[in-house]
Amino acid sequence: MKHAHSVNALKSWIELQDLSTRELPHLRDLLKDQKRSEALNFKALGLELDFSCQRVDSHVLNALLHLAEESNLKQRINLFFQGQEVNTSEQRAALHPALRNLDETQVSWSKSITQEVNLELDRFCRFAEQLRHQELQGFSGKAFTDVVNLGIGGSDLGPRMCVQALSNLEPRVGKSSSTTLPRVHFVSNVDAWALFKVLSDLDASSTLFIVQSKTFLTQETLLLAASAKQWLQRNGCPDEKMSQHLVAVTANTALALESGFKSSQTFKFWDWVGGRYSVWSAIGLPVAIATGEKRFKELLSGARAMDEHFYQTPWDRNLPILLALIGIWNNNFLKASTHNVAPYSYLLSHFTPYLQQLEMESNGKGVDLQTHPMQVHTSPIVWGGLGIDGQHAYFQLLHQGSHLVPVDFIGLKSDTCPIDPTLEHHRCLVLNMKAQAKALAQGRNLQDTEKELKEDGLSDEQISVLAGHRTFRGNSPSTSIWLDEMSPNILGALMALYEHKVFTQAAIWSINPFDQWGVELGKKIAQQLKNN
Repeated sequence: MKHAHSVNALKSWIELQDLSTRELPHLRDLLKDQKRSEALNFKALGLELDFSCQRVDSHVLNALLHLAEESNLKQRINLFFQGQEVNTSEQRAALHPALRNLDETQVSWSKSITQEVNLELDRFCRFAEQLRHQELQGFSGKAFTDVVNLGIGGSDLGPRMCVQALSNLEPRVGKSSSTTLPRVHFVSNVDAWALFKVLSDLDASSTLFIVQSKTFLTQETLLLAASAKQWLQRNGCPDEKMSQHLVAVTANTALALESGFKSSQTFKFWDWVGGRYSVWSAIGLPVAIATGEKRFKELLSGARAMDEHFYQTPWDRNLPILLALIGIWNNNFLKASTHNVAPYSYLLSHFTPYLQQLEMESNGKGVDLQTHPMQVHTSPIVWGGLGIDGQHAYFQLLHQGSHLVPVDFIGLKSDTCPIDPTLEHHRCLVLNMKAQAKALAQGRNLQDTEKELKEDGLSDEQISVLAGHRTFRGNSPSTSIWLDEMSPNILGALMALYEHKVFTQAAIWSINPFDQWGVELGKKIAQQLKNN
């Protein structure tokens, strides 16, 4: 298949370059246009995307939409949803949307794939429910109280993020319930302290380990698994009952079974599932354990709804496509080489690391589909963290540093934390998120700064010293993404929103977002050093 194109030679790309050199009004002026702000606000599936603080107007948006057309985006989307070989360097499809096609309708790939996926889904969800209902026991007959997920990369980041994000749904220990739900822990780091800190508070007789590895050859994960087995042995687990405490999730089920894992506790996914897209498969078992089968399937349904939105919605109202196009404008034309993601919800405290893998492992590429060196920048450097914490750390650079850093603010419209709502914790978060987006956009010029300092009673001499330090350039672009609430459906839609944003950008740049060869070299060198 030939899909490569020289993106910077396209008519629309050249038009965008011309548009980027003109003097667009400052955001403080653009934001005065209420009609513009309303036109740049889009809602779907419990999400609201507000692009009003982006440095775009109708001319830029039209040119970006034209770029998508010229880049054969429509063809790439069709190939993707038809289950064609879009991962060209590994000669396979990328069928992760099939993992969330619960109703088995509107599919272009083989129906047998959907049926096989849903059989495995029901199988690992049933296992999760058995754990939640204390129907499975360890070597001493105790029900499992703790589950430790051992995995790295996609086997950790997605499940860890989802478990944290959905921890609002129910307390781990319900005061009104006679049962205690299993606590779910994550260890990805091969540093022994990471495992030690988790295991030091656990009872081996009631601890279950999930070993997640696509190949079942991942060095870090297998080392953690070996240490976990040793810990079980030292704490009284006889060899013949070891398998009761071990679960495997892998595309290499044969090797897991050879390694002593029980077939009833070995769950599979497929080689067409990339690690960063794998949380929708059995890799999501920790999420199903933490939230229950019903809610895990709601997570899948939310992502499925975004799949349909991406596939069917006109591009000028299509959330992933608009998010992708504005990202390209900032990256390639406004020359912003980094991108900050700042969630204003503690529940989303692991969302930025999850996005770092999704975006940079997918689109951190230096050659196009035909292995020609890229002539334009691809993925920006994604960084950030909780916004309310960042305000007292890196936000100084966003406001007054010399770098242009676009921001995705992510917040909840409503929250149900049981702490007394009259204390207004959530209102404080919302106000701060809105204020930061406004401050980055509007800034404060020298004249307004001098006026404010004069009103504060400072002398002309003090003002002359301080005014430059207390002036903000503004005009820093941001997108505000609002979730109606934190629910499985909406979280699934948010995750798929970013998946399809990444895919759209890859299609425009003409790169492969489904391989990750850059991960391999360091691993091989480490193995060579070990063998020397």
